[in-house]
Amino acid sequence: MSLITTHVLDTTTGTPARGIAVKLVGSEGAPLGSGTTDADGRIADLGPEKLPAGAYRLVFATAEYFASREVAHFFPEVTLTFAVDASAEHYHVPLLLSPFGYSTYRGS
Repeated sequence: MSLITTHVLDTTTGTPARGIAVKLVGSEGAPLGSGTTDADGRIADLGPEKLPAGAYRLVFATAEYFASREVAHFFPEVTLTFAVDASAEHYHVPLLLSPFGYSTYRGS
C-alpha cells in the first residue's frame, strides 16, 4: 500500500470526484507518484510505501475536472502541502472540492 492516499469529494454534487489527475511531489519539486481518482474518488496507489520525513505536496488538476462538466470554477489547480514525520505511518489526505473553494484534513 502506498504511504500516501487521497480521496476527492465534490461538495456541490455530494458525490465522489472521478477522473481528477493527482501528482505527489517532494520538497525539491521531484515527482514521486501520480494517479487519477477512480469511480469512488480515491487513489490508493499514489506513491512509494515509504518516504523520509519532510514536506510533500499533492497537486490536483481541478480545471480539467470542472471543464469536463462545463462548470465555471476559480481554482484551476489545488496544491496541498503536508508534513510526513519519521514514524512513517499511513497518510490519507482527502480533498473536499467545490468550484469556488476547497477544504482538507488529515484522514484515516
